[in-house]
Amino acid sequence: MKKNRQSEEDYLEKILMLEEENGKVRSIDIANLMGFSKPSISIAMKKLEAKKLIEFNKDSNYIVLTDEGKRIAESTYRRHKLLTKFFEKIGVPDNVAEEDACEIEHGLSVETFNKLEEYLKSIDIEIE
Repeated sequence: MKKNRQSEEDYLEKILMLEEENGKVRSIDIANLMGFSKPSISIAMKKLEAKKLIEFNKDSNYIVLTDEGKRIAESTYRRHKLLTKFFEKIGVPDNVAEEDACEIEHGLSVETFNKLEEYLKSIDIEIE
């Protein structure tokens, strides 16, 4: 069950990232970014749509995050950025910091995240 949530969060985070970068998101964009096949992405998008985390624009067929999907994506992305920045600050190479942040962002409790964020602010490290 936890793996499903992690997978959903990863997809939603990638949709948000692509939306911020390109303004619109297609399944093929997600497939290219994540290195998955288009059929795999289509299956995942149908599951996210069924959970009302994304919608397909009726006119253009672009993928759009629902309010709940956007909330989850922003939370996940915020965790990712904070953890990446923290790991880089303590000397972890950028690529390793990025990969480790991606793994850890899903299992971190709200309390731990808030304390880490509070600590980083206290030493003048901001994440946007």
